[in-house]
Amino acid sequence: MVRLSEDYKQLIELANEARRRAYTPYSHYAVGAVLRTKTGRVYAGVNIENAAYPVTICAERVAVFKAVSEGEREFEVLALVTENGGSPCGSCRQVLAEFGLDTIVLIADANGKLIQKTSVGELLPGAFTPKDLKR
Repeated sequence: MVRLSEDYKQLIELANEARRRAYTPYSHYAVGAVLRTKTGRVYAGVNIENAAYPVTICAERVAVFKAVSEGEREFEVLALVTENGGSPCGSCRQVLAEFGLDTIVLIADANGKLIQKTSVGELLPGAFTPKDLKR
């Protein structure tokens, strides 16, 4: 079992709090994410569903897009909370990979129990990253 630092516990608690603000009238699968950047700033995100399903957005991407829109580009850790400790989807993994494969990912359930501690690189082996576009 992975022992959680107080720092990580706090991020998971913040993600669980954010989860309560998710807009999930269709799936009823609320997700909360908290992203801490290397500058120490924290950005929360929730999943936001839409009647036109393809335009739904995941909590992880909301947190990343908020951080990027504020000028952040280097991430340290993402805490993700779902009812059952679900893992980030492929689109979220790819968006996270854009900003670094070594970002730590904490996946927890609604009780705050850590299900998995991993990294973006471990979640997306063989990731397509900006370095693949170099000419």
